[in-house]
Amino acid sequence: MATDSGNTGIRRLIKAAGYSLQGLAATYRHETAFRQEVALTVILVPLALWLGQTGLERALLITVWVLVLLCELVNSAVESVVDRIGPELHELSGRAKDISSATVMIALLNVVVVWLLVLVF
Repeated sequence: MATDSGNTGIRRLIKAAGYSLQGLAATYRHETAFRQEVALTVILVPLALWLGQTGLERALLITVWVLVLLCELVNSAVESVVDRIGPELHELSGRAKDISSATVMIALLNVVVVWLLVLVF
């Protein structure tokens, strides 16, 4: 990623979008969990559209799943930065990885709770 000195307005937005797409591609290429979650997206989004009774229910079912993808992106970023620092074990490095992993777990639990509340109760 290069610095964007001199880029303003629409040019900056286009470059920023390009960097974001590079990040998505890198995560997809290097992170098995993200690939699995993308595969689940292909199943869960149409399922949410079919099972949700209202627009609000459909949006809620999809949004809680997108939150999982967002958490996985942040988790992958944290893990990459920690791994870049060095291969030696360090308590704070392990803690950072565990905490970022916990965000994904909580997001996944949130999916289960919301889908049950919307579709069953």
